[in-house]
Amino acid sequence: MNKVILMGRLTRDPEVRYTTNTNTLVASFSLAVNRRFAKQGEERQADFINIVAWNKTGEFCSKWFKKGQQVGVIGRLQTRNWEDENKVKHYVTEVIAEEAYFADTKRDGAGADGSFENTFGNNVSEASEFSVQADDELPF
Repeated sequence: MNKVILMGRLTRDPEVRYTTNTNTLVASFSLAVNRRFAKQGEERQADFINIVAWNKTGEFCSKWFKKGQQVGVIGRLQTRNWEDENKVKHYVTEVIAEEAYFADTKRDGAGADGSFENTFGNNVSEASEFSVQADDELPF
């Protein structure tokens, strides 16, 4: 099984390209994902993960994601390698995004109407039984 679930902040706006042969949209961006624990007296570390999103998911990311936003990505880990013109071998590991979501709080990242939309256009606040504001106490 190859499944990756990440939540982090975009380090830059998504970069959009189109493939040469099929003119398929591909968006690339990087997420800064905090590590769970920090050593005592040290600042929490982050890993910088390269993300690639194709087709509709890439279109969604390129249209709505901006540097600094907190987002969630579900996908798979993929490695690839190639040899450049100097016969130097290069390796890269990246996450191929299959789903992408907003993960900011309403106060930080909501639209004008206070709602969020995921890749399928479903209103996230309508899907939950209760709404929790950042300064509210949890109901349990």
